Amino acid sequence: MSTSTYKKQDAYASSGNLPDKMAIFQECLQQFNASPVNAKKCRQLLAKLLRLIYHGEQFPSQESTTLFFSISKLFQHKDSSLRQLVYLTIKELSSTSDDILMVTSSIMRDIQGGDIIYKPNAIRTLSKVLDSTTVNAAERLFKNAIVDKNPVISSAALISSYNLLPNSKEVVKRFTNETLESIQSHKVFPSNQFQLHEFYGNSTSKLPTTSYMYQYHALGLLYHLRNHDKMALMKLITSLSEGSALKNSLSIIQLIKYIHKILIEDEALIGHLYPILAAFLKHKSDMVELEACKTLVSLQHLIKDDQFMAIINTLQKLLGVPRTATRFAAIRLINKISVKHPEKILVVNSELEGLINDENRSISTLAITTLLKTMGAGTIDTGSVGGESVDRLISKMTSLMGEITEDFKIVIIEAIENLALKFPAKHKKLVSFLTDLLRDDGTLPLKTSIVNALFDLIKFLPDAGAKQLILMNLCEFIEDCEFAELSVRILHLLGDEGPHTTNPSYYIRHIYNRLVLENSIVRSSAIIALAKFAAVCGGHVSKNIQILLSRCLNDADDEVRDRAALSLKFIKANHKNFVVSDSKYDLASLESKLTHYLNDESNFDTKFDISEVPLLTSEELKSIEYNRKINKLDSGVTESSDAVGNEDRGKESGDKLSAGDSLSNDLLKQQEYSQELSAIPEFADYGTLSKSTITPVYLTERENEFVVTVIKHFFIDSQKLVLQYNITNTLPRSVLQDISVIAQPDNELYEEDFIIPISELKPDQSGDVYVSFSTPSITDGDILVAFGNTVAYTNKDVIDEEGNVDQRDDGWSDEYQIDDLEVSAGDFETPLYNSNFTAVYDQLDNTDSSVVTISGVDTLDNAITRLKTSLNLMPLDGSDFVPSDATSHVLKLLGKDVWGGKVAVMARLALTGGKVVAKIEAKSETETFSSIITSGAY
Repeated sequence: MSTSTYKKQDAYASSGNLPDKMAIFQECLQQFNASPVNAKKCRQLLAKLLRLIYHGEQFPSQESTTLFFSISKLFQHKDSSLRQLVYLTIKELSSTSDDILMVTSSIMRDIQGGDIIYKPNAIRTLSKVLDSTTVNAAERLFKNAIVDKNPVISSAALISSYNLLPNSKEVVKRFTNETLESIQSHKVFPSNQFQLHEFYGNSTSKLPTTSYMYQYHALGLLYHLRNHDKMALMKLITSLSEGSALKNSLSIIQLIKYIHKILIEDEALIGHLYPILAAFLKHKSDMVELEACKTLVSLQHLIKDDQFMAIINTLQKLLGVPRTATRFAAIRLINKISVKHPEKILVVNSELEGLINDENRSISTLAITTLLKTMGAGTIDTGSVGGESVDRLISKMTSLMGEITEDFKIVIIEAIENLALKFPAKHKKLVSFLTDLLRDDGTLPLKTSIVNALFDLIKFLPDAGAKQLILMNLCEFIEDCEFAELSVRILHLLGDEGPHTTNPSYYIRHIYNRLVLENSIVRSSAIIALAKFAAVCGGHVSKNIQILLSRCLNDADDEVRDRAALSLKFIKANHKNFVVSDSKYDLASLESKLTHYLNDESNFDTKFDISEVPLLTSEELKSIEYNRKINKLDSGVTESSDAVGNEDRGKESGDKLSAGDSLSNDLLKQQEYSQELSAIPEFADYGTLSKSTITPVYLTERENEFVVTVIKHFFIDSQKLVLQYNITNTLPRSVLQDISVIAQPDNELYEEDFIIPISELKPDQSGDVYVSFSTPSITDGDILVAFGNTVAYTNKDVIDEEGNVDQRDDGWSDEYQIDDLEVSAGDFETPLYNSNFTAVYDQLDNTDSSVVTISGVDTLDNAITRLKTSLNLMPLDGSDFVPSDATSHVLKLLGKDVWGGKVAVMARLALTGGKVVAKIEAKSETETFSSIITSGAY
């Protein structure tokens, strides 16, 4: 981290009482050029100069160079402390001074025979002074320093090698043998290492002889040199994991992280690398054990149940250590395991209950949220013992609520909500706890979190009785609610849900009370809520509400009067769609379209076309909201543990989209694709883009000479398929021209229309090749297809650094075979939510079924993941959760096809003989599509 960056991040940094910049500059020139040199005075001036630099002061190039020449004269003085400050200052001035290379010889002389105190400083400064043209002269110095017996000097040389990597990687590669030797050697501090410091006095005999930190630095350097060579990296990992080559805990943790990265890229290596990770589960260092557990938990889909229990046993042991940070890290990992496999951590329930009263509230909160998930694994409403466990937990939570801060209360509320959504059948006692908590005193953020949780349960719980119970509790809450914001939201919800209950008049009475007792903002919301009851219920309910609304025409507030008058007008004219709407605009797409429209003034000649913004039905809106909520549990780290751990919730938002927002972002991404394609003249008459595959499919390895991804675009109305191949040229000395992709379908009903090639790709450039096909209609029956793909291009050599080619060079034509591309049933579907899967399934007419063996999986959990991905449907009723000891399971999936019809799939899975067999029963509104689903499931 640079000094300027540190200054910006340091909340306590203060520039008060800084010395005058020009005064220090003039005094430095005077003292540094004096004869003889006053070492003490020069040290003080260098310290002041460094303080100015560290607070962001910058010297112009001329002044910096003048300072540098003056400082270089201090090399004539032998004072060790002065020499250290000289090196610190030169390192800071190296970026702004000219002729910095002139000091190289003095630095090299100190490295070769200088004092042990400032030798590390000289090495670090040399790496800042050298450039790519002069680094070769110092190669021998760096090699000798890397293998030096003093760990401080060795670490300085290794760290300096990092600084040389960007500009002189080829030179640093020649340090490989010395770096390997440094890892495997035993370096100790010199006998006088600590005696050089007066602070330690005569107590240096009890200080450590080495820190082994050089192993950490050396391992990092080797990884940077070998990270593109998987075999060399595997060899390094294997050699370092055998015996006890690594003594430093940080280096072992780094080694585990490298293993994790390799396994993410190639899961087939788990058999070779798991024993290495398992050995680290019994390491003497808590940090190493935690890192090994963390890595194996993230790879839990690759390991067996008995292997997974070794992780649980290690974490169970770590829960009992006195160190707070270790206990917190262990319970955070257990909380992560409970997201997908709560039944596997039932064995640690006794330890978790003991941690509820831990003095650290972060740990106690995580203990509660984890126990809530384990209760969902099969203890709630499954017997008297389970009921007692839940009652005991809720009793402890109730007593704890008075002792913890509201931030932790909100975390617990979110955990309760997520559990009720994940296991809908286990909601009763949890809903009761939330409603009791709503009646207690609390601030607006706490009440808002409770109300948000209850709103979600109303939307997504299939039990109508539970919805009605929550609505009644909300009605009681607004009678004494002191927060107008919450009252408005609750009235809006009552207007949406109340008309569909068995007793609408109960809610009408509570809403009308708001018209009499509340302020104008709440009264305005109550008007709209009553109008919804009148529009939906009709009959005598509508007549009674019109009487109530007519009394509001004389209200003191004009907003209330206007809303009452409008509502009465719509109700009497029977304009139900003006009061209650079954669809809404996608706000993300609307914002994108409006931004694009407003950014170009030439668009103002035509009015904004709202028809281009997609309308979402209530079911699609619920699908987006349900996906956002339920995927909190499927993220790498739960929202609750992130909050308790005081981490930045938005840390990944800049690079990748949140899993919970995936459906909403898919719609926005499709709008972007639609704009891109509509700007290409060849696709102008294709009509509306029906669907695009949002995630690009890789058709090559990511390290290949050509990196090829593809996106499929479907135009259903015009029966067109456009394949968008994105090609990246990673060849450093080649230019590709006339690039096209030859796509050969195995279905004769697909006919190629044309290809839009790329004219030229220079090194590290990317471009898109478009291939258009005419497709069969759904009535033809056979719409699934696989494409064989070949990249055809002309290759020319680069003649200069700008990537230009010789115009007289005709190059040579070549072809490159890439992976096949499949169009599956999931490409025609989008996930859809409905709280009553059985009712939807029974209503669909077109039925088909088949029995298949799910290829490439050996567990029910992996089979469910495969089916969800390939069919692109939403799992409902918590059917994507599978107990670890189950041998059979029923998966319920729901979605919507591109023709507008609903699709429901019931998959009965059985694990037998190490294989997963599935009976797929598909139903659809669109004729013949159910048979396409069953034929495409595998």
